[in-house]
Amino acid sequence: MNLKKDMLEIIDNSIKAVLPESAVKEALKRPDFQARLNNGGRLIVASIGKAAWRMAKAAGDILGANISGAVVTKYEHSMGEIKGLEIFEAGHPVLDENTLKGTKALLEHVKNLSEKDTVLFLVSGGGSALFELPSEGVTLEDMKDITSQLLSCGADIVEINTIRKHLSGVKGGRFAQLCSPAHVFMVVLSDVLGDRLDSIASGPAWPDDSTSEEALAIVKKYSLKIKPELLKILACETPKKLENVTAVITGSVTALCEAACEIAKSKGYNPLVLTTTMTCEAREGGSLMASIAREVLTSGRPVKTPCAIIVGGETVVHLTGHGKGGRNQEFALAAAAGISGLDNVVIASLGSDGTDGPTDAAGGIVDGRTEEILKEKKINISEVLKENDAYNALKAADALLMTGPTGTNVNDVALALIG
Repeated sequence: MNLKKDMLEIIDNSIKAVLPESAVKEALKRPDFQARLNNGGRLIVASIGKAAWRMAKAAGDILGANISGAVVTKYEHSMGEIKGLEIFEAGHPVLDENTLKGTKALLEHVKNLSEKDTVLFLVSGGGSALFELPSEGVTLEDMKDITSQLLSCGADIVEINTIRKHLSGVKGGRFAQLCSPAHVFMVVLSDVLGDRLDSIASGPAWPDDSTSEEALAIVKKYSLKIKPELLKILACETPKKLENVTAVITGSVTALCEAACEIAKSKGYNPLVLTTTMTCEAREGGSLMASIAREVLTSGRPVKTPCAIIVGGETVVHLTGHGKGGRNQEFALAAAAGISGLDNVVIASLGSDGTDGPTDAAGGIVDGRTEEILKEKKINISEVLKENDAYNALKAADALLMTGPTGTNVNDVALALIG
């Protein structure tokens, strides 16, 4: 077995299995959507998130030229023009001026709609940063500052989105209100564990389950530095009931892990999905994966070799340094320390969208020699993790996982192949 070659093939084919095109096409065949098409109203396409371009392209291919609307996606995630649609690229994970520009353009398309009209709302991960118009009294700088604080203190995605929703003019169900009385048909590629519709992209078109009380508790929990006037805005409630929305979830991290499981099995590995809801510190997750690999080699538990251990979810990173990296790179680097010296283990961790943190890498792929290579270059893994500089360490060991933007976004997956 060539473990690294097999790992790369499993990753590539697993990502292909959760690309949004086929899922969008299936959603648009639904009788309830077809009925909307046949009622004589207008059709507006609004697509947001890292997979927004591919979702919108799939919709455009099916629906033809009689559409209008806008797409807001991450920089370098657009792949050209789509007839009838405006295309915008903006900042992620921290929003920027282009976020506001794209959002305002999209909102222009949903003005003055009637009950017969339909907004096809295509939502994928990253929409929280890419689709935003702050509430009155909140500035772009306020949103950027609070988002940066939440990302650096280790808040999970549900906590981050709870704050975003209560400061936003389009999140937490408010976009659906702006589309009313038109009907919003929402097709969702989930990047949130448990597929919570009020949390995916911060729930622009779904009743918000989070409360102002919870938002204020998060501020206190992480000692966020927020201006007093923003605390008053956080105390305002989001919509708890919407009558004009239909939602369809088309993909998730569970589907990604199941695909990895099937592909690994076809290559002769005994697959085991440990969890699809991993939410721990990234480096702790990497250490755990390494310990499981050692346990398999020592005792044959929890699965016999050759095997593939698979976990999905979204870990977190507490920033303690000023280096370059992302949660999947920290996961892989911590795993490298744990499997040091082993000849028959390869571990990889990656973001399904192909970008990990503010880098051009999807994650990292390491084996039993990675730490030795780094030591030869006088690079200490423990010190690198303290500085949050996993990218440069993995680059030095030729252990970065580079996929480029994949066109999908359904959380992260980590795999250990054990020969």
